[in-house]
Amino acid sequence: MEKNYDVVIVGSGPNGLSAGIVLAKKGLQVLIVEASNSAGGGMRTSELTLPGFKHDVCSAVHPMGYLSPFFQELDLESFGLEWVVPQASVAHPLDDEQAVILSKSIRETARGLGADARVYEELMSYFTPRAHDLIADSLKPLGLPKNPIQMLRFGLKAFQPASFFANNAFASERAKALFAGCAAHSVLPFDKFFTSAIGLIFLITAHVENWAFPKGGSQNLAEALLSCYQSAGGELRLSTRIERFKQLPPAKKYLFDTDPLQLSKIAEEQLPRAYRKRLSRYTYGPGVFKIDYALSEPIPWKDPNCLKASTIHVGGSLKEIAQSEKDAWDKKHPSKPFVLMAQQSQFDESRAPKGKHTGWAYCHVPNNSTRDMTAQIENQIERFAPGFKDIILGRHTMATADFYKYNPNYLGGAVTGGAADISQLFTRPVARLDPYSTPNPDLFIGSASTPPGGGVHGMCGFYAAKSILKGLKVP
Repeated sequence: MEKNYDVVIVGSGPNGLSAGIVLAKKGLQVLIVEASNSAGGGMRTSELTLPGFKHDVCSAVHPMGYLSPFFQELDLESFGLEWVVPQASVAHPLDDEQAVILSKSIRETARGLGADARVYEELMSYFTPRAHDLIADSLKPLGLPKNPIQMLRFGLKAFQPASFFANNAFASERAKALFAGCAAHSVLPFDKFFTSAIGLIFLITAHVENWAFPKGGSQNLAEALLSCYQSAGGELRLSTRIERFKQLPPAKKYLFDTDPLQLSKIAEEQLPRAYRKRLSRYTYGPGVFKIDYALSEPIPWKDPNCLKASTIHVGGSLKEIAQSEKDAWDKKHPSKPFVLMAQQSQFDESRAPKGKHTGWAYCHVPNNSTRDMTAQIENQIERFAPGFKDIILGRHTMATADFYKYNPNYLGGAVTGGAADISQLFTRPVARLDPYSTPNPDLFIGSASTPPGGGVHGMCGFYAAKSILKGLKVP
């Protein structure tokens, strides 16, 4: 006879694992069902190119994971996790001048911004000392903030379109470019409201700590979360793809760490037609095209200071980056894409054979794009690192269809759980007082398609688990 559970969770990404930890620690009988042969969702590491080169298949650098209010409660280091903290968070190379370096020191970062040094220092010096409250308020559904005055001051800047904010806040192209690279993590055109929020949050996190990543690969963060979950009594069932609700074992409550479309298909008979129709209107936004590299040596950046950062924003000026993001949103392929790069092996020798290195790079493309963007990505890197193409030992590419095959949450290659524009920023996946609930009181959703959205931080699952506990009347 099939075992009865208190909660069954579909999907073992950061949110599924986080929800499982919360629920299992309350003494509930919890089962996580995962389609793949390993847990992790976007947190997986594999030898994609050549033997000995460890590549992060999806997520790579985790500023929000390192600072996640929930992860910080878990003492994941006791479960084997080791964070690598580089010398700087971001290097933003520019044509014919030194790169802009974003590091923990507000003053050092400001010094590299020329005429905007004082403006930047004043802006960041207000928010950074209160950053943990701001991050906690940003990584939760709508509600009363911990620090209302700070959130109001942040919100007055955050609601602005990124291009508008950058052009009005800064005078120098260097400061505008730095902000643009951070704002591009929103995967939205810079003329949309609230795109400044992502840019500001990423700047602020960098002044709390340089953007960290798990030693040995993102898979190790997944393994630490899984160990924490299992130590609390949680169960895991791998290689079990759920396509219909009847495949799931009996439980009081069910939580879906899936995108809205999968929830609608799996629970077609358990959810009202009107609700499923609303889920079908969910917008996913652009996809990504990604390349992993095996390299014979460190990336030959024109400015060697770029080797200090875990992340490189390759895209040039604010104007160029804004055009790239607009093109992807408008279903066009940018000729000069904004490329988000990571060079983990520069700080983590376990990622590559001795003396060799890895590279991780992707750009935004139209949803369901079938175009190979290798040439465009490599031309952009070569622009700021002449000779890059000559040090490539091997490459592995993933187009939008590859990402969807890897994880069906990434519909059309959208790895962030869906567009976070103003129509969905506060109403993911549909407008409800409790965004994690559904019209069926026993079914919940807690993926990146719920607040606070994409990223490896576990907070969507954390708050979804809280919603389930309320339904079960467990304090």
